[in-house]
Amino acid sequence: MKSKKDKQDKPSFKERFDYWFDRHTSKGSLGLIRALIIASLVLAVLIALLIIAFGFNDEGETGSVIWNGIATLINAWMPYYDEGSLGYLILMSVIAIAGLLFTSVLIGIITSVIEEKIIELKRGNSRVLEKGHTVVLGFVPGEYSLLSELILAAAGKPACVVVAEDIERENLEDELRENLEIPKNFRLLCRTVDITDPASIEKCSVQTCRSVIVTPSDDLRTIKAVLAVSSLLKEKNVTGVRVNAIVSNSDYRFPPSMAETHNISALQTNNILARMIAHSCTQAGLSETFTEVFNFEGSEFYLIDLPGFDGRTFGELAVRLNCAIPAGICRNGKITLNPEPELVLQEGDRILIFSDVSEDARIEAAAPGEGDPTGAEKYEKFAEDNTEAVIFGINDMLPTIIRELPANVSRVFVVSALISDDDEALLRAAAAERNLQVEFVKEDPSDEDVLLKYARMTEHILILNDHGIDADEADLKTTFTLLNLRDVRERYGLRFNITIEMRKELSQKIVGDGEKTDFLVDTSMSSLILAQAAENPELIDVFREILSNTGNELYLKRAGAMKLAGSRSVRELRRELLRRGYVYLGRSDPENGSTFDKMLDEIVTLGEEDNLIVLGAE
Repeated sequence: MKSKKDKQDKPSFKERFDYWFDRHTSKGSLGLIRALIIASLVLAVLIALLIIAFGFNDEGETGSVIWNGIATLINAWMPYYDEGSLGYLILMSVIAIAGLLFTSVLIGIITSVIEEKIIELKRGNSRVLEKGHTVVLGFVPGEYSLLSELILAAAGKPACVVVAEDIERENLEDELRENLEIPKNFRLLCRTVDITDPASIEKCSVQTCRSVIVTPSDDLRTIKAVLAVSSLLKEKNVTGVRVNAIVSNSDYRFPPSMAETHNISALQTNNILARMIAHSCTQAGLSETFTEVFNFEGSEFYLIDLPGFDGRTFGELAVRLNCAIPAGICRNGKITLNPEPELVLQEGDRILIFSDVSEDARIEAAAPGEGDPTGAEKYEKFAEDNTEAVIFGINDMLPTIIRELPANVSRVFVVSALISDDDEALLRAAAAERNLQVEFVKEDPSDEDVLLKYARMTEHILILNDHGIDADEADLKTTFTLLNLRDVRERYGLRFNITIEMRKELSQKIVGDGEKTDFLVDTSMSSLILAQAAENPELIDVFREILSNTGNELYLKRAGAMKLAGSRSVRELRRELLRRGYVYLGRSDPENGSTFDKMLDEIVTLGEEDNLIVLGAE
């Protein structure tokens, strides 16, 4: 005999039905439709059998009664066959009412399915069916430099870029279309994904793309995204996809074996930007030069073949290559920037050039009476006048900035109310490495008297961003310091130049350009470097060297100090500067900005204060 407890534990019919219904609805809309059709057909057949059992069908055959019931159900018409006894009409009416309910529910389910699919498509959940495309993981509203550079890099050729972020696809597409000029040759696809989840980013067809770019974000998210891509590529057994990322903290370095296996190029922006800031601090206009060298608008670096020129020297190449600037050679897969003029080119060497269009580069006949730079006596490096710099603010890049300041900077004033004893010790150690005198001023840079006092002491002022607070708030603080410095400069007739670090591209746009003001925007510069690394993977080592503290870097050299003021042809400038250990790229002046000279016979007139853009070791 069953106990009372056993009876209570036995599920009721309602519970069984609810459980059955839950199981079928959990299978999705198709399960609901299947259950609805089966239930409706069973009901129609049962009622038709009742009609037959009670003899309400008169002389109609069994098959025709069942078919009439099903037809009435489908048409939801009362009844499908309207001649018969009262019982027949009543039972057929029941089928018609059931058919009405069936039709209503079915339409509701189908409408819901269509609506869900439309919403899913709007969210960007469909898989990308592309090959050879570029996948951009992550998007920061207001930052468009990276995508702008990828559009320029396409140069009118068909290209496809997939932008993936945890943002509604429709909203992401609207923002990009409103802020970017997207040409017809360029297809921009958006997908809503979690960029740190391998299963989620798979819908971007990472395994069939040409390269993956992880946009500058916080280091934790960037590293997770890189690891997610690596995990997916490993699972798919794909090795040909290059992964490019920017990590600010130099402590986060991917092991060389992992980086090589998965083609990971992870650049440390804090070190790179610190060096850019340090060199731009005393060379007004250098930040603009960095931007123009690394973007895809105008000239860029190419590797080309020059058959038939082997056996000649790099020095001869420098004075005979027209429509392009020779910057180095590639031998056995290794690129050497600014090689010695005496270096003899060999068969199979490729030439690194800086040009608008690589196909335009051509060798000209030697100019009459023009000697080979390899046979001339080399000039000694000239010493620039010593100078001082004032730095308003402090952050984790400052030790590197101090170490990387040009050799002619003899003393630095660091002005900040947030300087700790540990900061002082760290910065003094960095200054000692290059015999630089550093003085600490624990005062508030927002005070006008403090700004005026130190603005009168130097020609070079650097405003650093506070990395310890929100990017927007930090940019706002540096913006007010900049505005006050500009005001002080104008009111008191001072002549100092300003270099300012900002975190967001939009912040710089709001402030606008100003005389003797250099902007180095973290996200913009990172985007330029990422785009170059993605589009020109064979030149990554070139970019690393230019942006590092070893080897060749970009410099602005005053024409007067170099004793090169006056009028000369580009051929002559290349020759003279090559003898001094530099590759001549162009010139820079406050009115016209940077100009890159590629035509050998073009005459260049330089004033005493004009700057030469050169590539050299110091």
